[in-house]
Parts: sequence; structure tokens; C-alpha cells
Amino acid sequence: MNIMLIGTVVLLIFLAILVVGVGIQIYNALLAINENVNKSWANIDVILKQRYDELPQLIKLCEQYVEYEAEMIEKIMSAREKMVQGRDVKEKSAAFNEVTAGIKGLLAVGEAYPELKANANFLQIQTRLSGLEEILADRREFYNDSVTIFNTRIQQIPDVFIAGRLGYRRKQMFEVNSNEKALPDLTIKRRRT
Repeated sequence: MNIMLIGTVVLLIFLAILVVGVGIQIYNALLAINENVNKSWANIDVILKQRYDELPQLIKLCEQYVEYEAEMIEKIMSAREKMVQGRDVKEKSAAFNEVTAGIKGLLAVGEAYPELKANANFLQIQTRLSGLEEILADRREFYNDSVTIFNTRIQQIPDVFIAGRLGYRRKQMFEVNSNEKALPDLTIKRRRT
């Protein structure tokens, strides 16, 4: 009987160690995935900041060549501020889409005005912004992949139990809402003289 009791105690200790070990592995994996999502968003923020810094140069340059309504600049600058002040992915994503539409509108100015289009500074900013847009597309994709992995893991058994204790909730993807796919009215209107 002593041997059976000792065997049971050893088995229970082994199972407890196994459960704790699996719990630690799940905890560490969830923590790593969460940090990966945070890192991938921080990488997007870096590019958004670079793009944020390029906008005033583009606007100033366009103003030198073109007279257009101040409303266009106000919309772009407002969206630019919303992007920086956004509290979450949804707010920043919406502002990002507004800024992107504004940038397209400003770059279209270059097409309408040959002297602006030929300006070396304009071409440099245009190239820089195009490069930043490509990097942003790649980083958005990586971020959304990271969020998908995170959201999947926190719903799987046994991870769901530890994720719940850690307070992990589904994270928002960086996506475009259907109403944001329509470009805002940022048309350039030439003033009549």
C-alpha cells in the first residue's frame, strides 16, 4: 500500500510540474506574440511619422506654384493631426486613409502644373512619399499577420485560459472601412482672376 501511495504522489507531482511547465510555455508564447504585435505597430508608427514630416514640405512647395482653396490644405492638415493624436488602430487607420487621399490630391497637382512637375524638390518629395507608401503597405501586411496570429492564439484551448487571466483581448486589424475607400473631396479648384 505504501508503494501505491508513493506512486500516486509521484504521479501527481509529475502532473503538477507538467501543467506548470505547459502553462509557462503558453504564457511566454502569448507574451512574445503580443510583443510582436506591439513591435509591428511601432514600425508602422515610425513610417507614419516620416510621412507626417514630409507633408508640410509638399504643401509648401505646391503653394508656391498653385493657387487653390485653403480647404484642401485644412483637410490634409486636420487628417495629419488626427493620425498623430489617434488613440487606437481604428482612429489612426481612418486618419491614415484621409492623409493618403490628400497626398494623392497634392501629387495630382504636379500633373496639372508642368513647372511644378519639373521641380527637383517636388520630384524628390514625390519619390520619397511613394517609397514610404510601399513600406507602409508591407508593414501593414506584417502587422495584420501578427494580429491574426495573436487573435487566433488567444482563442485556442488551452491558451484561452491564460490569455483571459492576462486580460488579452482581440486586437484591431489595420484595415480600410468601406466608407473610407471613397476618396474625400480634395479637388483642386483654380481661382479665377
